[in-house]
Amino acid sequence: MRYQGVLFDLDGTLINSAQDMYIALNLTLTEVAFPIVSYAQVSTWVGNGIDMLVKRGLSGGIEINTELPQVLVDVAIATFKGHYKLLAGQYVNLYPNVVTGLAALSGFSKSVVTNKDRMFTEPLLERLKLTSHFEVLVCGDDGLKKPAAQPLLQACEKMGLKPHEVIMVGDSKSDILAAHNANIDVIALTYGYHQGVNLQEFNPQYLCDDFLDIIPILTQR
Repeated sequence: MRYQGVLFDLDGTLINSAQDMYIALNLTLTEVAFPIVSYAQVSTWVGNGIDMLVKRGLSGGIEINTELPQVLVDVAIATFKGHYKLLAGQYVNLYPNVVTGLAALSGFSKSVVTNKDRMFTEPLLERLKLTSHFEVLVCGDDGLKKPAAQPLLQACEKMGLKPHEVIMVGDSKSDILAAHNANIDVIALTYGYHQGVNLQEFNPQYLCDDFLDIIPILTQR
């Protein structure tokens, strides 16, 4: 087959975790005396790591307020992590057909490459009974975050595969750009956290509406 391995994004690709992050963010904003935000806003802000999500919450929009005091940002991030550690996984659900699709891809080497910190990712995968599907886990605090190429190349190295032997599956601009930066093919899923952008504009090799749509792509020869 053309591909021997698959790199999966986590939030917005395998799991819908916006509710946990929405609650943790509003608890944080309340504690630092900032206005709370809506679920619709949060669902367009996730995908670039916790630090960026908190900065967007403090800014009240996707564009970061560059005048935010660093002390405030640091306190808010630490506060968010405390709340999220307690909440992570409580309101998360798998997207349709994820378990079926992962099982169908049992012959492939699989990794998760996420911008989420490891301390949150590992318990979340365990809670959702996904851990056994993946050989490698690369998290946002292991080095550079997507859209940098590094986390994808790190996963390839740990899997013992070359970039041309794997494909990335994600739901955001960051996933597509990371794959392009690493010279890795990419499948963009339309149902996740695309932050209001048209993913097709970033030229993924494939665009899919359902998780099961990736299977014929991966099994082609």
